Amino acid sequence: MELALLGQGPRAETMMRSAMERGKWVFFQNCHLAPSFMPSLERMIEQIDPDKVHRDFRLWLTSMPSPKFPVFILQNGSKMTVEPPKGIKANLLKSYSSFNDDFLNSCGEKNQTFKQMLLSLCLFHGVVLERRKFGALGFNIPYEMTDGDLRICISQLQMFLTEYDDIPYKVLRYTAGHINYGGRVTDDIDRRCMMSVLGEFYCPDILNEEHKYSQSGIYKQISPALDHHGYMEYVKSLPINDTPEIFGLHDNANITFAQNETYALLGSLVKLQPKAASGGGKSREEIMEEAAKDILSKVPKPVPIGPVMEKYPVLYEQSMNTVLVQEVIRYNKLLKSLHSSLNDLLKALKGLVVMSQALEDMANSLFNNMVPGMWSGKAYPSLKPLASWVLDLVERMDFIQNWIDQGIPPIFWISGFFFPQAFLTGTLQNFARKKVISIDTISFGFQVMRETAAELSSGPEDGCYIRGLFVEGARWDITANMLTESRAKELYTEMACIWLVPEANRKAPDTGIYRCPVYKH
Repeated sequence: MELALLGQGPRAETMMRSAMERGKWVFFQNCHLAPSFMPSLERMIEQIDPDKVHRDFRLWLTSMPSPKFPVFILQNGSKMTVEPPKGIKANLLKSYSSFNDDFLNSCGEKNQTFKQMLLSLCLFHGVVLERRKFGALGFNIPYEMTDGDLRICISQLQMFLTEYDDIPYKVLRYTAGHINYGGRVTDDIDRRCMMSVLGEFYCPDILNEEHKYSQSGIYKQISPALDHHGYMEYVKSLPINDTPEIFGLHDNANITFAQNETYALLGSLVKLQPKAASGGGKSREEIMEEAAKDILSKVPKPVPIGPVMEKYPVLYEQSMNTVLVQEVIRYNKLLKSLHSSLNDLLKALKGLVVMSQALEDMANSLFNNMVPGMWSGKAYPSLKPLASWVLDLVERMDFIQNWIDQGIPPIFWISGFFFPQAFLTGTLQNFARKKVISIDTISFGFQVMRETAAELSSGPEDGCYIRGLFVEGARWDITANMLTESRAKELYTEMACIWLVPEANRKAPDTGIYRCPVYKH
């Protein structure tokens, strides 16, 4: 077999032509990294004459999924896929299958410590990989951790145990969490989460033979006196389906996982759906027309900006006037695009105007209950399907219209803002101008209110009340005035109203708080 790393195009061509004559095997690695070579490779394969090529010639190609990989080669070749193991048990089996007794006893006097920490590290590797299946509950971004990350951590563990008298937990956590695994993590919140998880697997407690990694004790430390066979037997005794407790998650996380799998399946079915409607029922065009007319009947027309600017002029003392005008301008751009494109689509369906590619894409989105790209590009971030998105837009416009008609509300629906950052800045600006201090020295303090939104009839003297936040993975207990565990089968709960209190030179408390990230959904 002759092997070539792609990036060596001319050498690869020469090697392949020689192999076809001599009956050699050729192995081209990492085809996804050489998209410019793919047309040449496709042309060479198309020109192969089975009657003139040596019968022992074989061409092997490896590639990650890539849209640049030639379809012709895929259709005419034999395909094999290498999929990562699913589940913590499968990951542990894969890891420990590559070990032996000599390896487990490679740290001399610290063999037992190495065995215990190795099991803990392999468990951490499995947890990090499998957290991805829970979507945003696991990590904001599904990172591609590899066996190479685990191997370098194991090598470092061996080195530090051999060279240090005391176990340098801080160094081990830093190298694993910030460099090896953490080198792939780009989100600060994900990094914080990973370091928190790692702290459960790289700590002095794991050297206790009775240590449990999960509350049920299914995942636990075992006797380091066991040999490789004993460790394999323990791994084989673990359940195939992981329980959320090993990930530090509530049982509701399994519901989220099942939903994600279902949505992915249904999304694939929608993409495979033929564009031509079969017999019976309404035609595709009729469904699109009904959807367009229904949306036009529900969504209000753009708000006249002149009267709004006249009623809410720019005032030094009240930044909320400017915030409102900016919100109206942003929503108007979206509403104009929505009404204009829907009217054009209705005309195109009747044959009055040409059905452009943009209109056809929008029509397909309406048929599939998806938000058209020409709208989402001008709208606020949202993951809702079309029907829910339209209802949400109507509710947002009601919030804006009530503000215009009735004045500044006592409590703000923060989810209704197109650009909530401007609202938050405006609140700080009001406080800064009132107190005549620099806005750079001000930040928000937070007080969760016991009163409901209906009971808050007037706004606070400083700052503002907000509603419309939801908590995932926990819930707010109004009686105890603290975060607590979710109820069974309750994926989301509405957060209590919060008073955003502007404070000069604020220092956040070190204890008693959780720095909770907030996301637009």
